[in-house]
Amino acid sequence: MAAPAPEHVRNIVLVGQDGAGKTSLAEAMLHVSGKTPRMGTTHDGKSYLDYDKEEIRRKFTINTSIAPIPYKDYKINLLDTSGHPDFIGDTIATMYAAEMALFVVDAVDGPQVMTTKLWKIAEQMKISRSVYINHIDRENADFAVSMATLHARFGSRLSPVTIPIGTESDFAGVIDVVRMKARYFDADGTAERIEDIPPEYQERADSARERLIDIIVEADDEMMMRYLDGEELSQEDVERLLGDAINQELFVPVYVGSTIIKQGIQGLMEDICTFFPHPRQHCAYELANGEKATIDETGEPAAFVFKTVADPYVGRLSFVKVLSGTLAPGQELINARTGDKDRIGHLYVMMGKESTDVKSAKAGDIIVIPKLTDTRLGDTLSASGQVAIAPLPIPEPKYPVCLAASNKKEEDKLGAFLARAAENDPTLRIERNEETHQTVITAMGDEQINTLINRIKDQVGIDVSQVDVRIPYRETIRKTAEAEGRHKKQTGGSGQFGDCWLRLEPNPGEGYEFVDEVVGGHIPRGLIPAVDKGVQEAMAEGFVAGYPMVDIKCAVYDGSYHPVDSNEMAFKTAARIGFRAACAKADPVLLEPMADLEVAVSEEYAGTVMGDISTRRGRIVGTDSNDEGQTVILMRVPYAEVLTYTRDLRSMTRGNGSYEITLNGYEQVPADVQQKMAAAYQEARAEGSK
Repeated sequence: MAAPAPEHVRNIVLVGQDGAGKTSLAEAMLHVSGKTPRMGTTHDGKSYLDYDKEEIRRKFTINTSIAPIPYKDYKINLLDTSGHPDFIGDTIATMYAAEMALFVVDAVDGPQVMTTKLWKIAEQMKISRSVYINHIDRENADFAVSMATLHARFGSRLSPVTIPIGTESDFAGVIDVVRMKARYFDADGTAERIEDIPPEYQERADSARERLIDIIVEADDEMMMRYLDGEELSQEDVERLLGDAINQELFVPVYVGSTIIKQGIQGLMEDICTFFPHPRQHCAYELANGEKATIDETGEPAAFVFKTVADPYVGRLSFVKVLSGTLAPGQELINARTGDKDRIGHLYVMMGKESTDVKSAKAGDIIVIPKLTDTRLGDTLSASGQVAIAPLPIPEPKYPVCLAASNKKEEDKLGAFLARAAENDPTLRIERNEETHQTVITAMGDEQINTLINRIKDQVGIDVSQVDVRIPYRETIRKTAEAEGRHKKQTGGSGQFGDCWLRLEPNPGEGYEFVDEVVGGHIPRGLIPAVDKGVQEAMAEGFVAGYPMVDIKCAVYDGSYHPVDSNEMAFKTAARIGFRAACAKADPVLLEPMADLEVAVSEEYAGTVMGDISTRRGRIVGTDSNDEGQTVILMRVPYAEVLTYTRDLRSMTRGNGSYEITLNGYEQVPADVQQKMAAAYQEARAEGSK
């Protein structure tokens, strides 16, 4: 189809909990519209949208897919997103490309944790919302209960625009509350008949319409006054107010149906085109300079990138929302982040993994540009290079793991793959820790890591293992002690001789300090730096468990030398010997990094969280409450005890908790922990691995 004008585009992001039927809704709309010859299904691996190997294996959406649906004179861009918390970054970025968030809720299970979390995010983004209650034909489905739950969770602005005719296995169609007609569908869901409302449903339909009008009339002050004065609204007035109220976020329309049997789909698509906001009406973007940018068909060509994918056959694909002007092959756009120019070679309309070349894309539309260089999520491309969207609020990952390959060659392949993965996934952080000699991947959770491991195996052909993340412990001393370091070696010719007396003192918070107190030339001035260097080398090796030592003041105050056999190497060795001898008497201790943890949970889980923290050797610092009515618990805990806290908190609170973590200083480990770590270190040294 030709590039549609903004008024004929609808960008709808499907959001909600895994299992509610987001992908099924998209597949049903594709089929009912005639876009696909059959309805794709996730459970048997024959989905048009969940086509990735990992999605087929896990049977849930991981990556955002686009379903462009031509309907009458409109183009509906359905953006099918993941409902799993590990992939929420991709979902949030995709929400920025839409004017409407359509929440899919299971009729039996109701809105779950991820639904609530994404609802709050949509509120913060100020994008319109709607709800589709799915699986109304399931056993134990109850529309009245579903609506009561939605009202309790999301407020009174929600109201049904369709209500079911029958329920569970007797579900036969829906009543269109806006047009006050009954809509029945054939067994395939691709055709419908419209009839008068059955008498037994008339009262329920009248009540629903009255509630709907009570809300939407607030979109127009003049109409509201006339309505309050008793004037009856015309059908044209109701339909106009409905669109205005949705656009102003005053009203949240609720639809009902079943995607499996494709019931309630055609009416939904009709309302999307009739009442849902188009790009020019809604979703003003904030620019990096603080100004607002709106969709402008007459402006310079500009687009922002809300997703990137590394396709093994096509290369990098950049999913973009066109902000202004018209994009076309051959244009040069400038990346606001890098200042570099990129030429558009092709424009694709994607449907799942299938791509179709198009000649242009106008403001408001969603399009895919292949093979752009160094383009990342959140980048803005424009003809002038002066347009830049403000950074997207992508959540910070907090779940560190370490992946290791079996040899150096495979490590290089692993590193290259991880770098590419981090470019395409906004919630992956890759860092090489030179102290621990590990590549640490910080992610959102186990599922994201497991998916990454499988992709490494499939795409790179190497096996990787998940190993423990090494904690950057430190060592120090608690007492002052003195010792001699004496090194004497005779090998026939010139020998080696070094002799120094060292005094070690705790130096809390001041780092390492070296003092030369030698008088009388007992150690030549030219050899004093060698003593300093030897001490620092010994500190780097550690004494208790092989970790670097900190906060020590070392004074060299006496010694002796040989005019022929003394040299820098001899005094470095003597200093190392003296340092270790003094350490043994200075009460060496092991220090562990500490974390300040701030956990926000609903009151029902607060006791569980506080009880758990004591098992992690943590302590409660204080409690508070936030604007959302949650209990906020402030804790201080050893970092080693909360490496898996993302997973653990999710389990303890059924996904209701969130937390912030900040590394803050070191504290001495308990004696029993130090003994175990020291014993493990000595055992490793004996085996030659340290």
